[in-house]
Amino acid sequence: MSIVYNKLVRDKIPDIINASGKTPVVQRCDLATYQRKLAEKLVEEAQEYKASGAIEELADIAEVFDALLKAHNLSIETINLERHKKNASRGAFEKRLVLIEVK
Repeated sequence: MSIVYNKLVRDKIPDIINASGKTPVVQRCDLATYQRKLAEKLVEEAQEYKASGAIEELADIAEVFDALLKAHNLSIETINLERHKKNASRGAFEKRLVLIEVK
């Protein structure tokens, strides 16, 4: 019996599966699919962090974020510039504000 995942996995996962005596079926995807699968993986990892609060999940989010930057040929400096622009116009999250409602 096989389990279908159809999701992006880390590079060594097929080797780990082989070492366990099972046979992984993998394929290399094109850039557009890779970018879409990375976005899906980011959501998956964020949901796992939300559920557990584990630092390991934050590390996974950072790894996926780094892969997204590379897949879109962006630098962290470019992202930080956008962050600073948004912080200047809309603020950051330092005040821990929760918007309850608008009347």
